[in-house]
Amino acid sequence: MPLEVLTPDQAPSRDSGLRHNILSPLETLSQSVSAIAPTTSPALTIPLVFADAGNGAWLAYALAGLATLLMALCIARFARTSASPGSLYKYASDSLPALGGRTAGLALLLAYTATGASVVGGFINYARVLIPAAQHVPGWAIALLATAAATYFAYHDVQTSARLMLWIEAASVSMISLVILALIFHTGLKVDAPQAALTGVTGSGVRLGVVLAIFSFVGFESSTALGHEAKNPLRTIPRAVVQSSILAGVFFLVCCYTETLGFRQLHMDLGASQDPFRALAALARLPFFGPLIDIGAFVSMFAANLACITAAARILLKMSHDGLVPAHFGRAHAKNETPHIAVLACGLVVAILAAGLSAHGTSGADIYGQMGSLAVYGFITAYFLVALALPFYLRRSAQLTPAANPGAPFVTVSSSRVGKSATLLLSVSAALAMVLAMAGTLYPVPPPPYNVLPYIYLAYLAAGLTISLLTPKPGAP
Repeated sequence: MPLEVLTPDQAPSRDSGLRHNILSPLETLSQSVSAIAPTTSPALTIPLVFADAGNGAWLAYALAGLATLLMALCIARFARTSASPGSLYKYASDSLPALGGRTAGLALLLAYTATGASVVGGFINYARVLIPAAQHVPGWAIALLATAAATYFAYHDVQTSARLMLWIEAASVSMISLVILALIFHTGLKVDAPQAALTGVTGSGVRLGVVLAIFSFVGFESSTALGHEAKNPLRTIPRAVVQSSILAGVFFLVCCYTETLGFRQLHMDLGASQDPFRALAALARLPFFGPLIDIGAFVSMFAANLACITAAARILLKMSHDGLVPAHFGRAHAKNETPHIAVLACGLVVAILAAGLSAHGTSGADIYGQMGSLAVYGFITAYFLVALALPFYLRRSAQLTPAANPGAPFVTVSSSRVGKSATLLLSVSAALAMVLAMAGTLYPVPPPPYNVLPYIYLAYLAAGLTISLLTPKPGAP
């Protein structure tokens, strides 16, 4: 493999205090895969999408997957020329006015911490299904315990965390895949006519389903937060971003189609199921796999929380270095070489959100839905800003073209007219997809308490932008 040579603008600096060049390509990929939490969507999200889209659930996932792939291609273009723990915040702030960069950073922080709280809600739900004694334990106590454990791993060692997340997801996805393959073998390779004909499907149902399906994919970009810690980051991170989005898209689409077909044969309503794989495993004549998949989903939610805290802490670290939040969030642990203060802060926010809702009487399943919906606003905002920034970023990087730097080995796509057109088309398509996704979250107006989430999100952004403007910048008197 040729040695990767980075220019000074591209190379990750060591002044962050993070470990450098320690995560393998597979460990880097595991960050994105764990943040997606592919085990949770077949168990929890696909039934919710089916409840809205019915036989068009597969179409909702196909459209969500296409939108995600467009964003993955945009993000990969940035990741090929920039390695930083700032993730999408770094990409947006490099190319957009200051307000755009700040907004992207704040949106991502909310997105990751709300997603962490969401999967903690799922953790509470499965704890009570799998562990009889957990029925008598307050949900807020389970939330605090789960978040404390995830924060511990994120605080101490990023490599151990990456390996832990990798094995957890690999085991869980393997079990689900075996059940899906057994179902296909049991039912035979045939076209499901109601799904193919979109029987009973409405446009509004598919639109609502797409919004929910997008939550299945969010987090695919989180490996970009490992810019200082990944080996050959300009190669491994873009690959991780694109590979995770494609693998997740194929996996979710197959699971959605097969679950819908399986529940039709069982004469049961997939949209009302809270534990679909127990029934599907029995149909596939692998009944012992049902409880194992439940355990896999239970542990996968822990891994997803760990991935969210890991990514959020590194964004907070970078924002601190840029003077947008207090300086102590930018410190790294001398021994562990992790952003320990930022990790503790992000873990605390996740714990407050999940435990607070649980103490208020919100069920684990409702925490999963409400916090997941709130997180979608943050992700869509950050994705939109990054898509908008791409043409400006590549134009700013035009010094790498042969005309500007004769004899240099670097050539950007922006050096050709065809490349410029393709880049603009990609940027516009991805940005438009995010605008449509955001519109789908707002209209028709969702029922309470989801109808107040947009106002909570806007209030958060306003408060965050105000604080960032008032925070003393580095070197300021």
